[in-house]
Amino acid sequence: MRRVRFRLFRRLFHHRRPGLDDRQPSMTISGSGATRLGAAVLPLTAQHPGRSGVTVLRDGRNAFAARALLADAAERTLDIQYYIWRNDMSGTLLMEAVRRAAERGVRVRLLLDDSNTHGLDALLAALDTHPNIEVRLFNPFFRRRWRWLGYLTDFARLNRRMHNKSFTADGLVTIVGGRNVGDEYFDAGAELSFYDLDVLAIGQVVADVAADFDRYWACDAAYRADRVLPRANRASLRTVRLAAETVELAPAARSYVDALESSAFVRDLLDARLPFEWAATHLVSDDPARALRHRRHPRSERQPVSARLAAIAGDARTTLHVISPYLVPTRHGVAALRALIARGVAVSALTNSLEATDHAIVHAGYARRRRELLAAGVTLYEMKRIAPRPRGRRRHRRGSARTGLHAKTFATDHARMFVGSFNFDPRSALLNTEMGVVIDSPALARDVATAFALDIPERSYRLRLDAAGRIQWVEQLDGAEVVHTHEPGTTPWLRLGVALLALLPIEGLL
Repeated sequence: MRRVRFRLFRRLFHHRRPGLDDRQPSMTISGSGATRLGAAVLPLTAQHPGRSGVTVLRDGRNAFAARALLADAAERTLDIQYYIWRNDMSGTLLMEAVRRAAERGVRVRLLLDDSNTHGLDALLAALDTHPNIEVRLFNPFFRRRWRWLGYLTDFARLNRRMHNKSFTADGLVTIVGGRNVGDEYFDAGAELSFYDLDVLAIGQVVADVAADFDRYWACDAAYRADRVLPRANRASLRTVRLAAETVELAPAARSYVDALESSAFVRDLLDARLPFEWAATHLVSDDPARALRHRRHPRSERQPVSARLAAIAGDARTTLHVISPYLVPTRHGVAALRALIARGVAVSALTNSLEATDHAIVHAGYARRRRELLAAGVTLYEMKRIAPRPRGRRRHRRGSARTGLHAKTFATDHARMFVGSFNFDPRSALLNTEMGVVIDSPALARDVATAFALDIPERSYRLRLDAAGRIQWVEQLDGAEVVHTHEPGTTPWLRLGVALLALLPIEGLL
C-alpha cells in the first residue's frame, strides 16, 4: 500500500524529462592569431611550448574585470560554465557584457547548474533567443514554479550538482577557480564578501579546459534551456539591456565601474604586460556522468578529482597547506592527515570560523572532527568574520557586513599548488562534479606557505587544546594573544544548534 501511495504521489508531482535528441552539436573553435586575444597570447605561448602561463586573481574587482574584459575582447567564442550566477549588480553587468559579445557575432555557450537559477528564468530564456547565444541547464528542475517538489520526487538526481567554474574566451584565455558570479565574490559592496581565488591562464591548459567544457555541454545532464524554461521572444532581449542600464545608474555601481576602469590589472591585460608564471599546469575535472549515477549509467574510466587530489596530497614529503571554506575531513580524512604527520609532514589548514561561515550545517560536520585534527597534530586556523583587507584596500569596520573564506586551494612541499572548485568535504568528493588546475610552480606554492606564516595568523583564530583537551581559539590583537574558550562572535543558541546538527548522521551529504 505504501508503494502504491508513493507511485501515485510521483505521478501527480513528477514532471517528465524533455528529450535530448534535438540538441545541435557544437565544439570548441581553436584560437586564432587573427583575433585581438590571439595576437597578444599566441606569441607568448609559442615561447613556452607545453606549458601554461598563469596569474593568480586574488582581488575580487580584478577577478570581475578579467571576466568582463575577456567578454569585451572576444571575437569568436565565449564558453562559460558556473554553479551560481546571481541576478545582482555584478551578475547583471557581466551578463550584459556577454550579450554585447553576442551582438558582435561571438558564439556564446552558457552552461549553468540549475540549483541556483531561481528568479533567472525570464532572463535566461530571453538570452537563449539570441541567434549567437545558447543556454543549457545542468541537471534542471523540470517543475519551475514549486521547485522544492522536485526534491520530494527526484532527490537522488537533484542532489547531484555541477560545481565547476570556468570562463574561456576565443579558446585562448581561461579563468578557473573558486569564484561564482555574484557581488559577494567580486568585492562589490555586498553584505557578505568572500576572500576567494581564481587563476587566469593561457597556453596548454586552455585547450584542456575547452575540451572539458565540450564534454559537459554534450553530456546527458545538460538540457537546452528552451526545453525547460518558459517561452520568450527576441523582444525580451531588451529587458537584459534595460536591467543593465538600471544597475549602471545606481551610485554603488557607478563607483564600482569607475574603480574597474582605473584598475592597473585591466590596463596590463589589455597591453599584454600582465606577468605570467610559466609552469606545467594540469586540469583535473570530474566526469559529468557523475550527475547520472542515480540511474544506470556506465561508470567513468576517468579518475575523480577527489582521488587525484588525495594522491597529490598523499605524496607530500615536507609540508601540506590546505585552504577550504567548507572543511569536512571525515574519519578517513583525519586518518590520512594523521598518517602524513606521522611521516614528518607539517600539515596546516584554514577554514571558516562559525561566525564567518555562510553554512552553519557544514560547519557542524567540521566541528565534530576538529578535536581529532588538533590531536593528530594539524595546525588549524579559522577565518574571522571581519578581517582587515590587504594593504592599499579599504578596511571594513565591525558591523553587519560579513567577510568569509571561499577560496579552495592547497600546496605541497613548496612546489605544487591546486586552485579550483573542490571543497574538502564529502559533497565535493562524492556528489558534485568539480574541476581545478594543479600547477607545478614553486613560486606560487611558496606564496601559500607565506600566507600561512604571515597573513593568516592575523586574520584568523589559531586553535589549540588546553591541558584538559578542550579547544581554545587564540586571537592576535595588537601584538597580544587573546584566548577564547568558546567559538568567538557566536551566541549560545547558535553553538547549541551546531552541536545538535553535529550529532545527525548527515556527514555524507555535507
